[in-house]
Amino acid sequence: MKTRFESSSQHIPIQATKTLAVGAVFVGLYVLRKRANKTARNGMPFLIVELGDKTGSCGTTIFSDSPVFESISNFSEGDIVEISAMADSYQGRFTPRINSAVVIPPETLDANMLDMLVESSPEDANAMYEELCACVAAIPHEGLREVTQSVLSEVSEVFRSSSAAVAMHHAYRGGLLEHTLHVARAARVLLPLYPQVDPSLAISGTILHDVGKTLEYTQGLVTKRTRVGIMQGHVVLGYQIVRKHGLKKRLAPALLERLEHIILSHQGELEWGAAAMAATPEAVFVSMVDNLDAKMGMVQRVLRNAVPGEEFSDYLPGLKAPILLFSPLADEGS
Repeated sequence: MKTRFESSSQHIPIQATKTLAVGAVFVGLYVLRKRANKTARNGMPFLIVELGDKTGSCGTTIFSDSPVFESISNFSEGDIVEISAMADSYQGRFTPRINSAVVIPPETLDANMLDMLVESSPEDANAMYEELCACVAAIPHEGLREVTQSVLSEVSEVFRSSSAAVAMHHAYRGGLLEHTLHVARAARVLLPLYPQVDPSLAISGTILHDVGKTLEYTQGLVTKRTRVGIMQGHVVLGYQIVRKHGLKKRLAPALLERLEHIILSHQGELEWGAAAMAATPEAVFVSMVDNLDAKMGMVQRVLRNAVPGEEFSDYLPGLKAPILLFSPLADEGS
């Protein structure tokens, strides 16, 4: 009886599958990131499926006449599946046609294989966290520095590994830490241009703005929203965490109010999930820098996972456009 999973020599990462010619058959081990049951206008059921690994993801549609329809209907999001499939394309997008699929128990996989199944930040987590702690230590105002350190001490383990989103930006392991550090880096560079913005409040706000995501998301092979994440959302959860530590550290009420306001307004627009519109210089500043890095994070990820030879990425909902994949120097030489 096999006790450890032995992957086929044909195993191919998601990014590599996208370079295959239509009709090529491949075998791969992937995480079932999404599985949605749908019904066509004619009443026929079908599935929308997203598969992923460390190198990216791909989606496909499975109709009720497919030999794998019944089995995949019973799979769960987060399952590890080995598939045999044929490369195919629909409207210019890679959409594999799955011929067989079986769930692989995670306990049969070694740590290296499990790591290959989960997309992670390209930056070293230890180095990022060390740099973030240095940013905290450099906050000039003692009270804000202590509150920020206290919050990070509570959530540090999850903060280092959590995704920053389910799908939109920095949606991978370590994405929350990467995004937070990038926002803090950008804020420190931009602050000298805006003397009206208090540096201590701004840096504390950038580091704490998404801390509620440590409670909003699960921390497994697939990122999902938790019960409390659905019921309250990371803006409210972050406000609660920051308020608790602000009161514990006896931060001046007016200062705590301004820090809380950054958390409540950082989403930028009420329809995007903000609890209030930014109404202080620091809140406006943090909201704008946060939005900048969220969008550039989408750009960085799509360029990182670009398939050689493709001119444009797929449409990115967060940017409302695809991204041109060639560099300006490549255009100049053409």
